[in-house]
Amino acid sequence: MKNKLTISAGLICVLVSAGIGRPGFAQTTVGTVDDLKSSIEEKAKELTKVSDEIAEVETNLNNSKSKEVGIKKDLSRLGANIQQLNLKVRAGEISVEKLRLELKNLSLNIRDIEDGIKLKRSAVASSLRLVQQRDSENIVMMILKNASLSASVAEAQNIMDLNDGLSVDIAGLKSLQDELRDTLTDTDIKKQQIEKETINAKYNKSLVEEQKSDRERLLNLTKAEQKIYAERLLQLEKEQEKITQVMEELEQKLRKTFDPSLLPLKRPGVLGYPITDPKVTQDYGATAFAQQAYKSKFHNGIDFAAPIGTPIYAAEDGTVFAVHNNDAGTLRWQKFQYGKYVVIKHDNNLATLYAHLSNQTVSVGQNVKRGDIIGYSGSTGYTTGPHIHFTVFWAPSIQLKSIPPARGLVPIGVTIEPGDYL
Repeated sequence: MKNKLTISAGLICVLVSAGIGRPGFAQTTVGTVDDLKSSIEEKAKELTKVSDEIAEVETNLNNSKSKEVGIKKDLSRLGANIQQLNLKVRAGEISVEKLRLELKNLSLNIRDIEDGIKLKRSAVASSLRLVQQRDSENIVMMILKNASLSASVAEAQNIMDLNDGLSVDIAGLKSLQDELRDTLTDTDIKKQQIEKETINAKYNKSLVEEQKSDRERLLNLTKAEQKIYAERLLQLEKEQEKITQVMEELEQKLRKTFDPSLLPLKRPGVLGYPITDPKVTQDYGATAFAQQAYKSKFHNGIDFAAPIGTPIYAAEDGTVFAVHNNDAGTLRWQKFQYGKYVVIKHDNNLATLYAHLSNQTVSVGQNVKRGDIIGYSGSTGYTTGPHIHFTVFWAPSIQLKSIPPARGLVPIGVTIEPGDYL
């Protein structure tokens, strides 16, 4: 006789007619499910449209060929920032609406699965009772009980079918339990995503007000003040060159202490990317742009495209080593070096710098995990527009120095090719 596990053909038919084929859908109206799916699809299309608009604003901003230096260009940049942020707020709201619909759909699925599990358990219990009852009869009793040998053989076959059916039914119960576990996990993920999108949208709304305030401040400048503004922007370049020169001299001294053998093995994935969907706008090293724009002719990190307000993530587990702001004020000519930045030291002798942030959301000494939000992208510091500057240091070399006219402290250290570890 085969293993004692599932349901007779007749009992299977009863269960199928009760809705066990796909548990619970007998209780959920098709209209409700279809309406939800349709609404989710509409939100997805709406989100794609807004995302395309954000990308278009970013493309137009990057393709701007204006060489003008002054208040007009900065007003244009602030206007683009405000437009992008408003679109991102809307995108966040749509994402939350879509996630809530998906959460509702998952709730219906959970209800269906739980109903199916109850029916399956009941069916398994009934089948087990039948199996135990039939199994208590030995072959001799079965033959004596039946009028003919053929009847005894038929009853034996029914018992074998009952056992086979029970096996299938228990496997189905396990499958439903696995599905319930996965659906509950998806539910938790959706709830976390809703929380994250809500926080991001809230921050972007506050950033819109900051950008509007900066724009209003520029619009209210007198003509004489506008002229001074342009002159100070030109002076900013010279001041920034002095800061860079001091940094280079210090870094050259530190490089003499550099021991490459203490670095982790070069391989992808040692560090995660600081943003989702990373797009490199400038590589590490003697890039073409660095040859023209920097006196050092060298770029000490990687730049990633990141519209203002983009969440920035920790590249690896570690401890926050520095949270500073190099800007001396809110006007363009008061912005120096890295602006608002975060430095994280990791346990593998690497440290990572995230610069030009609009806001930092961590504090010195805080332990962070890979993928934690540590701030949002911006255009603080010496930069022409929103992006994230990402530098990898040899951790034992990193120091914080005061380099006027930059405010706060500037991180100095032996830099490493980030691409070796991303």
